[in-house]
Amino acid sequence: MHSKQQLINTGQYLITNQLAWGTSGNISAKINSDEMLITASGIYMANLSENDFVKFNISTGQNYSKRKASKETPMHLGIYRKRKDVGAILHSSPFHTTLFACSNELILSELFVETMYYLENISYIDYFHPGSQELAEAITDQACNANILIMKNHGVVVFDESLLEAQMRLQTLEMACRMILKAKESGVKLSLIPQKTVQSFLNESFYKPRKKVNKSIEFN
Repeated sequence: MHSKQQLINTGQYLITNQLAWGTSGNISAKINSDEMLITASGIYMANLSENDFVKFNISTGQNYSKRKASKETPMHLGIYRKRKDVGAILHSSPFHTTLFACSNELILSELFVETMYYLENISYIDYFHPGSQELAEAITDQACNANILIMKNHGVVVFDESLLEAQMRLQTLEMACRMILKAKESGVKLSLIPQKTVQSFLNESFYKPRKKVNKSIEFN
């Protein structure tokens, strides 16, 4: 499971690599099978300290801390309750990813090795106000369909078994969005990998074990 220092390192990584900015976004991770840590409200990702996290019981939603948690806590709890396999969640608004979230452009996964692997499943969520119950419910409803949820006109939520894998998933997403946009600007026609080859890669290449979305996993 994860430590506060790992969460601090992740926040710094997101800022350093332009995957988050200012107070926009929040991160959480399980510290054991029943509890999670999430960033407090209004914190700067670049300056996280051990006092900037709030501990929750996942099943009951009990806040063990006196500090106010991120307003997006309900959607984090919803994901963990639906997906027992998830160990870390990142919510942010990287520039290129958010540009796509504010458009009708699709994000392609058939580009290169990492996109085939990390961007295999992407779901899109209609706009709801940040921190609203409607947004938390929409995110929770889609949590079993993908490990990347694009929130229209808002940003993205990514989740995985660990902070490092969630971080890699987010970075791959932002790179793909940047590549697609650059190709459009430059008049370069992208050559997509055929679906048959994509499926062969996912099932037979032994790059990494394929992370199939398990729709039956739920927190009890």
